[in-house]
Amino acid sequence: MTQTEHKCMRTHYSREITPELNGEEIIIQGWIHEIRDLGGIVFVLLRDRDGITQVTAPSKKVEGELFKQIQGLKKESVITVRGKVQESPKAPGGVEIIPIQVRVLNESKLPLPLDTTEKVRAEIDTRLDSRFLDLRKHNVSSIFKIKSRMLHSVRVFLEEKGYIEINTPKLVASATEGGTELFPITYFEREAFLGQSPQLYKQIMMASGFDKVYEIAPIFRAEEHDTLRHLNEAISIDLEAAFCDHEDVMQILEQLVSNALKDVKKHCQNELETLNIDLEVPKTPFERVDYDDVVDLVNSKGVPLRHGEDLSRAAEKAMGEIKDGYYFITGWPTDIKPFYVIPSEEDPAKSCAFDLMYRDLEIASGAKRVHQHDLLVEKIKKQGLNPDSFNRYLAAFEYGMPPHAGWGLGAERFTMCITGAQNIRETVLFPRDRRRLTP
Repeated sequence: MTQTEHKCMRTHYSREITPELNGEEIIIQGWIHEIRDLGGIVFVLLRDRDGITQVTAPSKKVEGELFKQIQGLKKESVITVRGKVQESPKAPGGVEIIPIQVRVLNESKLPLPLDTTEKVRAEIDTRLDSRFLDLRKHNVSSIFKIKSRMLHSVRVFLEEKGYIEINTPKLVASATEGGTELFPITYFEREAFLGQSPQLYKQIMMASGFDKVYEIAPIFRAEEHDTLRHLNEAISIDLEAAFCDHEDVMQILEQLVSNALKDVKKHCQNELETLNIDLEVPKTPFERVDYDDVVDLVNSKGVPLRHGEDLSRAAEKAMGEIKDGYYFITGWPTDIKPFYVIPSEEDPAKSCAFDLMYRDLEIASGAKRVHQHDLLVEKIKKQGLNPDSFNRYLAAFEYGMPPHAGWGLGAERFTMCITGAQNIRETVLFPRDRRRLTP
């Protein structure tokens, strides 16, 4: 870094520039959001990650060459401005900068492929094709600042509860839960797959003596969905705990959700205001609704749902009309749940599984797991799978596997709940769906 470049380093972000700095010389850096040339005065709105600062250049106060330079600036060019703070009630934040020096760090090509003002709306595909420009809009970047805070809160919460963060493989030899929803890849001389879930590895860790583990990592599902709530690559917040049942981990989940919402509300006020969100922190415990009652409620709305069926989209919408907020669906039929979900001792037709819903959106699912080796083999066979494909997984159940339970929470779906986003692609920097593999 040259001495000249060092002298032009930022001293303040836009949010830090207040009327209390009146008369002080500062340096700001960012992108030209807008330029208004009124002849004798030029207004430049400079945007950084925190907001917008108005640079005001009156021809009577700014040296001639500098004034001409400012008149020739191009929208979305990257600049450094050194200038004096001046109170201005009509300007953003109640202050403006009278420039002393302007340096163009990189000039933008025009026309832009995407308008960066929030007033101009573009189709989602246009936005995603030029995501780097789309993210310059504060209503877009606010979603990811909130998501970042939520993930930070989740980590802090789980660490304080004694959970150990783990990292499991994303290249696997076989399906986690069977089925064909897998992305095959060439792995040297054989076939492998992208991991659908860390489920089997989480359970193996329960035999390690770690007791309580969590992971925040990508999962891959080769589902041919083309909806507003499905992705083929997503971030899953996964947890598993030994010597616990489903009720224990449900309590952890609802506490985690409530705590994350409280944390976001405390630390992301500016972002929530940008999105016009008045975030409510739900009280715990969340309501528990038995699957049998869900069937009756959905049918009462005129939506057909037979006992033993999973919830259709229409059934979820019906529940969203009935329930406003977070609630659990419990007591799912054993036959429609994965092999590793343990049946209820009181009624084996019912499982110890649960889904966490927000209105009509499933955001998490979990269960108490089968920890007995022979029962696990039996359930694997019952679902038409070959136990030999799971031999490394099953080995962990032969040498002292404690009872355990866990869940997986979709980070993007949870972000949708917090931010009010209607399309899950809004919550991913570079979404991967059936049609999109770039950028």
